[in-house]
Amino acid sequence: MTDELFSRVADFPDFLVIDKAPGVSVHRDREPEGLVERVAAATGHERLYLVHRLDRMTSGLLLLAKNAASCAALAELFARRRVEKYYFALSASRPQKKQGLVRGDMERTRGGSWRLCRAQTDPAVTRFFSISAAAGLRLFVLRPETGKTHQLRVAMKSLGAPVLGDSRYGGEPADRGYLHAYALRFDYRGQHICLQSQPRHGRLFAEAEVREALSRVAEPWRLPWPPSRSSQPDA
Repeated sequence: MTDELFSRVADFPDFLVIDKAPGVSVHRDREPEGLVERVAAATGHERLYLVHRLDRMTSGLLLLAKNAASCAALAELFARRRVEKYYFALSASRPQKKQGLVRGDMERTRGGSWRLCRAQTDPAVTRFFSISAAAGLRLFVLRPETGKTHQLRVAMKSLGAPVLGDSRYGGEPADRGYLHAYALRFDYRGQHICLQSQPRHGRLFAEAEVREALSRVAEPWRLPWPPSRSSQPDA
């Protein structure tokens, strides 16, 4: 049962790292137990704390703190943009540019969706690279510098390349929403942490051509990203 919800990636003294399956909410959603409680029960921890969030459709790396103090410390790293975050996404559409920046304020629309605006008051910032993965299929490496709700999904839509399986933002139908939180890099209490987890779910992620494309960007921090301001908190 637990493998359907998550797999364990790493276990540190202050926090646990899991790979969340797609289609699993990080919230209880009126259920007696949520993902965090289920992970705690399955791993033998009395209590775990949610440090950051992933959308229901998004799979990948999720940090769960083992105590309130470590939760606060880790959350502060995310808030101050001291965590490098890298995501993989698949799209059936090709953007006009192979790499670039998506930047703009996020505005809520009807039905819980969001849209990108021209205003730059409190912008969502996403950098990306796009490479060919297979015939009619593009692999995106996404590096969000902020952590806004639905940020990457909206950024992909704004590029004219919505995430496959993301019906909310115009993605073509697929067996899952093809967005995966692949890597996290940060310094924590004197230790440099580098976490990676390849996508485990989805027919397309398992195809040989896509796996080969993923292998070409297995260390996405080595891509020629422009200088980042991610060390600075939001104004």
